[in-house]
Amino acid sequence: MAHLRELRSRIFKALVAIVAGAVVGWVFYDQIFEFLTGPVQAVVDDAQANGLDIRLVLTGVAQPFTLQLKVAALAGIVLASPVWIYQLWAFVTPGLHKHERRYAYAFMFTAVPLFIGGVLVAMWILPKGMELLFGFTPEDVGNYLSVDTYLSFLIRTVLVFGIGFLIPIFIVALNLVGILSADMLKRSWRWTVVAVFIFGAVATPTGDPLSMMLLAGPMLVLILIAFGIALLNDRRRARGGDGIDYDTLDDDEASPIGGPDGLDGVAPIEAPEAVDAPDFVEDTERIDDDPPS
Repeated sequence: MAHLRELRSRIFKALVAIVAGAVVGWVFYDQIFEFLTGPVQAVVDDAQANGLDIRLVLTGVAQPFTLQLKVAALAGIVLASPVWIYQLWAFVTPGLHKHERRYAYAFMFTAVPLFIGGVLVAMWILPKGMELLFGFTPEDVGNYLSVDTYLSFLIRTVLVFGIGFLIPIFIVALNLVGILSADMLKRSWRWTVVAVFIFGAVATPTGDPLSMMLLAGPMLVLILIAFGIALLNDRRRARGGDGIDYDTLDDDEASPIGGPDGLDGVAPIEAPEAVDAPDFVEDTERIDDDPPS
């Protein structure tokens, strides 16, 4: 119950921060909306200059109000991210060991720049992908893009690129806990490349080859860096360990005792010294075996 009460307190504080951020997002709605629609608005202006009837529209009486609510909620989550991330961290930290906390701090400080980098790449590639897709619109056909649909498209693109840039962090984490070795990564590099390109083709909302390459390329570079870190960590672990390659041992084979050379260098245990009998042992001889009841 104490854990549940603490969780309730953490969630309440996070929600208060998100609501406060949403209020700020509601106040500065025009500026935030202009920032979010900036990438697509430039593409729409170029398309209209080339004679295409493409524009952002709202379809519905209540959609302007719900749109402002969504933008305010999105701004609240982003602005309050330091607070709810800290609340999550404060709830999990007491259950971690000292070295696990050190690794977790390193992951947090590394994950945030990588996620932001993925978001920036997404904001850069989004107009190019939409320009490519808008180019297939016939001249005599109007292409009216709902703002709500565009925001969902934008959020999905940002999340896909941000999460894609975080995958190397999980590779390093699995290596640090001993689940994924650098040798295993080296043996499966072909499958890794194929999996990254499949992820880039499926996850990118536009689905065009340019977006796939711009997501898969940086991911492969980051995975290569993660492989280098895993390789250095495995070498450090081998230098500090017993030098035995346990991966080469059969499951039913006993591991060697005393290092890589088996029993070489293992000293026998010295014979124990005799222990003098305590004084009370002599007194036991005077005890009657058949005492009276």
